[in-house]
Amino acid sequence: MSFLLADWLGKPAWMWLAFMGVVVALLVLDLGVLHKDQHEIGVRESLLLSSMYITIALIFGGWVWWELGRQSGMEYLTGFAIEKSLAMDNVFVIAMIFGYFAIPRALQHRVLFWGILGVIVLRAIMIGAGAALVSQYGWVLYIFAAFLVFTGVKMFFAGGDHADVGANPLVRWMRGHLRITNQLHGQKFFVREPHPKTGRMVLWATPMFLALMMIEVADVIFAVDSVPAIFAITTDPYIVYTSNIFAILGLRALYFALAAIIHRFAYLKQALAVLLVFIGGKIFVADILGWEKFPAEWSLAITAFILAAGVFWSLWKTRGRSSETSCL
Repeated sequence: MSFLLADWLGKPAWMWLAFMGVVVALLVLDLGVLHKDQHEIGVRESLLLSSMYITIALIFGGWVWWELGRQSGMEYLTGFAIEKSLAMDNVFVIAMIFGYFAIPRALQHRVLFWGILGVIVLRAIMIGAGAALVSQYGWVLYIFAAFLVFTGVKMFFAGGDHADVGANPLVRWMRGHLRITNQLHGQKFFVREPHPKTGRMVLWATPMFLALMMIEVADVIFAVDSVPAIFAITTDPYIVYTSNIFAILGLRALYFALAAIIHRFAYLKQALAVLLVFIGGKIFVADILGWEKFPAEWSLAITAFILAAGVFWSLWKTRGRSSETSCL
């Protein structure tokens, strides 16, 4: 049993195994029990599921606080809040992808479920690479910080228009190189059908598969912002990865409620932009003031204030606005 105490990325192996055990249990519960049958997830069910995921994430955060100390606990909570907030912008993109490929709500959960499995692997690779870079070359953290400030400023002044899904290079490539059915085939990502010229039974991808690939790519793009953002909070790979994954797990459950009211968060993008500037800027502020690290409790409090201000301002300004008149 000595391998359980072996160091892996700065933490004993048993801590990583405990986290992965929780994640696997949640995924099995989600697909194998709660959604064994394919059904349309309503707002009430979405909110209940999301509450469950948030509660489990906070319990895990309390365990991190107890096991690793107050500093790590606050860093986990800050990272969780930042990732959850940044990922909310991904909801609109996912809704566009589902709309373009005409994926009915009853099948959307299946796409999101398999998408999260890809996210778990992709985030592990990105965070592992980031941790290796930061530990080997400390100055990389300043590049992350500068990138966050630049991204935040650019996001703040950017318009609300989103790119056309059909014009995406990946969609065009898949349509040009894969055999794709015109219609959905239930919950299947692939089907075997006769080739129109030879009559032989060949493998075809369905629009479900294209939607899954686009969602995976969208997550990689959003991770370019979110991963450096959490590394600016802490360089502990365990805190970075666990807060990332718990936030994403819960967001998938919350998607079905958020998709219906995303137009009410019209000004959240500006709040997220300010948050990115703060996260990147605090690294330089800490250096200027001669601090070893920006205080974790300050980071958490300022993050909560910025996000709360963005949410309340959005809800106030969009009161009475319908999704059709949204500016998002």
